[in-house]
Amino acid sequence: MNILLKSVAAASLLVGTAVAQPAMAQAVSGTLIQGLAIANLDAVIFNSSAFKTAEQQRGVTYKPQIDRAEARRNQLEAQLKSLAEKFEKDRTAASPNQQALAQQAATIQQIQQQGQQELQNLIAPVAMSRAYVTEQIQEKIDQAIKNAMAKKKISLLIGPDAVLAFNNNAYSLTQDILTELNTLLPSAQLFPPTGWEPREMREARAQQAAAAGQQPAAATTTTPTTSR
Repeated sequence: MNILLKSVAAASLLVGTAVAQPAMAQAVSGTLIQGLAIANLDAVIFNSSAFKTAEQQRGVTYKPQIDRAEARRNQLEAQLKSLAEKFEKDRTAASPNQQALAQQAATIQQIQQQGQQELQNLIAPVAMSRAYVTEQIQEKIDQAIKNAMAKKKISLLIGPDAVLAFNNNAYSLTQDILTELNTLLPSAQLFPPTGWEPREMREARAQQAAAAGQQPAAATTTTPTTSR
C-alpha cells in the first residue's frame, strides 16, 4: 500500500512551490591556482533572483490549480487507503477468494494510475510555468559565466562533480556567476506564450521531423511577444 500511495503522491510534487536549492559555497581566503575555478550551475539557477521571485509568484498566481490538485491528492490517498485496508483484510481471511483479490488489486492499480495522470494534468500549468522560467534563466547563464570568468580572469571552469576534493571554497565562481545572472535577468516571465513547449519537447519533435524527412516547424522561443 505504501508503494501505491507514494506513486500517487509523486505526481503532486509540483503542487508545492518550494524547491530544494543547492547550497551556495561561501568564499574563503586561500592560495589560488591562476585561472582555475569551480562553479555549481544548479545552485546558480535555483538561487537566482528570477527563479526565486517566480517561485513566490507562482504560489499565488496558480493557487487555484495547486489547491485543486492538493484536494484531489488527499481524496485519492483516502480512497486508496480504504481499498488497501479491505484488500489486506480479505487477503488474511481464513479462506481468501483469490479471484476477488485479483480483481481488487486490479481496481487499486487502475485508480492509482488514473489518479496519477489526473494529478499531473491538474498541475500541468504549474510545471509548464516552472519549465518556462528555468529555460529563460538557462538562456542567460552562458553569458553570465563568460562575464564572471572575464572579470576574475578564469581560463578553466569545472563543475563540482569533476572534482574529487579541494581544501576550501576559494576556487568557487558560483557567487560571481550568480551576480552576473541576476544582472542579466533580474526577473523572468511567469506565463509561457501560447503554444510554447519545453526545449526537450521541441528538440524531440525536430528530431522526429528530421527522421521523417520533414521540415521542422518553427519552435516557440522563450522570449514572449507580450508581457502578462
